[in-house]
Amino acid sequence: MKRRRMAAGLAALALSTGLIAAGCGSDSDSGSDTNGGSAGGDVGELKVGVLVPLTGDLSPFGGPNAKAAQLGADTVNQAAKDAGVDLTMALTTEDSKTDPQGAQEAATKLVESDGVNVIAGPMASSETIPVAENVSVDAGVPLISPSATSPEITGLDDNGLVFRTPPSDALQGKILASVLGEAIGADATVNTGGRNDAYGTALVEEFTKAWEAGGGKVGLNVPYNPDANSLDSEAGQLAGGSPGAWVVIDFPDSWQKMGPALLRTGKWQPAKTWTADGLRSPDLPKKAGVKVTEGMQGTVPTSKDAPAGQAFDDLWKAEIKTDRQTYDAQMFDAVVLYALAAVRTGSTDGATIAGKLAEVSGAPGTKYTFEQLGDALKAVKNGEDIDYEGASGPIDLDANGDPASASYGKWVYQGGKLVDSDEVFPVTGD
Repeated sequence: MKRRRMAAGLAALALSTGLIAAGCGSDSDSGSDTNGGSAGGDVGELKVGVLVPLTGDLSPFGGPNAKAAQLGADTVNQAAKDAGVDLTMALTTEDSKTDPQGAQEAATKLVESDGVNVIAGPMASSETIPVAENVSVDAGVPLISPSATSPEITGLDDNGLVFRTPPSDALQGKILASVLGEAIGADATVNTGGRNDAYGTALVEEFTKAWEAGGGKVGLNVPYNPDANSLDSEAGQLAGGSPGAWVVIDFPDSWQKMGPALLRTGKWQPAKTWTADGLRSPDLPKKAGVKVTEGMQGTVPTSKDAPAGQAFDDLWKAEIKTDRQTYDAQMFDAVVLYALAAVRTGSTDGATIAGKLAEVSGAPGTKYTFEQLGDALKAVKNGEDIDYEGASGPIDLDANGDPASASYGKWVYQGGKLVDSDEVFPVTGD
């Protein structure tokens, strides 16, 4: 049964299932709030598996996201202590290796050996889909990805157990087409290319639909295998035809191969190349070289307009003391959402917690950011409706487990450094 296509009927099922599971697995008895709903309760220890790419193409993102997960757990644990709520989040981190098979093996260890209740991660769409289909859904363990953006995830047959804090690339494709059209003209011809996986293929497709709908043309589309020994042939094809711009979707480690291959053609220019979140990394100019990054620009989900966006930036600087990385706020929010949903149910049962994630992430309810997390935990324990306003944005998980809206920003590599624009582009799935 596809929960994502039958939201209304399964919302009731998830609620009834959650009540049954809470009765069996709760650390405290559930009462009733003044509105007639089910009150929450103490949880005890909640075991969180953190599944991030410490190696492989997405390794620049893995370490910072592991730190973001720990920062989220530390923030929750302190807030719970201050609020008098019995909840301790214990994290176990595994390397997904930016590899579908490696991610499944790591997820299996987290579920079967470490006995985690919930999973934060994986990061890549090409990891998230097989982990869900082959490991976590069958085990009844929910996962929240902080960065898997493929539209394919929306339709997974997931029993209501797969969520994400970033928006689908069905939205990013529209924004990328819009900002590129403003820059070079909406009727221009562009060449597109990208890694041939769930992320690259889908985002190129979403961009292409939006670009052509706006009057633009795609001259050449060149998907490529990022693990190939050489990308010279694909680079030669992609550089051809004198397009007005290039749209290339990739990850940092594999760009160290594709970027130089494009440069060797003598026809390609990074300053005429647009991309997205996967290539936004502060250390990419140093690792790949300024010659293959300078002037390249793209889009990325942003928290610049989020109520807690600046507060999270300040927290990161104070506690982590390193540069932030793309999707760190989304990982932080994933951990906090698990805490709120667990206390809302008074349970450590994964499926029960999953049934409350959408409820604590959006309206109706009193809005709380992580700065009022202690008050939010007390409220959900008392059965009150809350609306968590994330460090990454409003979240507001919809019936598909996706954020219902998002904001995007632009970025560029300039002077060998990553520079974020102050512009914000709100977008919804409507």
